Amino acid sequence: MDYFLNEEQMMIKDLARQIAEERVVPVREELDEKEEFPWEIMKVLAQADLFGLFIPEEYGGLGKGGFDLCLAVEELSRACLGVATSYAANALGTYPMLLFSSEGQKKKYLPDIASGKRLVAFGLTEANAGSDAAGIQTTARREGNEYVLNGTKQWITNGGEAEIYTIIAITDRSKGPRGASAFIVEKGTPGFSFGKKEKKMGIRASSTRELIFENCRIPDDNLIGKEGFGFIITMKTLDNARAGVGAQGVGVAQGAFDEAVKFARQRIQFGHPIISFQAVQHMLADMATEIEAARALVYSVARFMDSGAKDVSKESAMAKVFATDMAMRVTTNAVQVMGGSGYMREYPVEKMMRDAKILQIYEGTNQIQRNIIGQALIREAAKK
Repeated sequence: MDYFLNEEQMMIKDLARQIAEERVVPVREELDEKEEFPWEIMKVLAQADLFGLFIPEEYGGLGKGGFDLCLAVEELSRACLGVATSYAANALGTYPMLLFSSEGQKKKYLPDIASGKRLVAFGLTEANAGSDAAGIQTTARREGNEYVLNGTKQWITNGGEAEIYTIIAITDRSKGPRGASAFIVEKGTPGFSFGKKEKKMGIRASSTRELIFENCRIPDDNLIGKEGFGFIITMKTLDNARAGVGAQGVGVAQGAFDEAVKFARQRIQFGHPIISFQAVQHMLADMATEIEAARALVYSVARFMDSGAKDVSKESAMAKVFATDMAMRVTTNAVQVMGGSGYMREYPVEKMMRDAKILQIYEGTNQIQRNIIGQALIREAAKK
């Protein structure tokens, strides 16, 4: 379908696809096997100015929006979701600063982020605070002109590799969710260390680590927004990032579908290519239709967000849940179309299937997304 991309958007899409095909595809199997962070590819993306897509021009970015970012994420995800996650998580970690930081913080950090010189990670999840974001235990105690952080964050994407971390911690437990605040913590700060690199089912090129804070002292200037804004910052950050997760779903599904079609044209059974069999055609038809429907929704939501809409929680949740559930179905069916070959590491679809599963889990499980949608529907009905 023609989504009426302008000339600059077509250039972004084409550039990301070129990098994906020329730099990512040749090494994706090796990165997956070795569980190696794709630093060389991150450098290529930085040279192509893709880290600055969504950052305003006054801070060294290109001044585009979330839709443009989704275009790049989708193309990278077609090749390798682990690489795409490493890239997209940088935006997730940047959104708290972009949306709520002071002018001084933006001038200090955003130019290096836009240039790709310094990667960012977002620290929210803990061992006992996943879907229940309000249950975080990490604390930030004010002492004079400093905050002292103590606690542990779990399963943090880009952990250990990123130079800048946006961290959600409790500053006043008596206030419940209103007692959380957001902070900027730089790698190398005394008292800030990393746990082991996690061994994962998929997205193995992406680094996932614990963040450990032991009397970690940071200047009070590193507070994002105001004390007590942490939960609001978290929700707004996730609202802005979830369309990108949807774009990851569209991308990995498209990549798996392309492999399945190519295989079905070449695989001969009973004297004919299997793509000539109606059972296979119907599977491919359903896959193609679901991918296009998800793409249309993700693009529409991303454009809606870029329009300046104030409340996008329901729509961003819809984009995330629909596109990522679709990605799991399509990658699974791609393996099925390819049969025993699809199950072998010789072909990329087994990796795509493994990778796709995380999309239903991170940045809010798809069950939580349905809660968000349902609650929004209740509020809307009450207004009528």
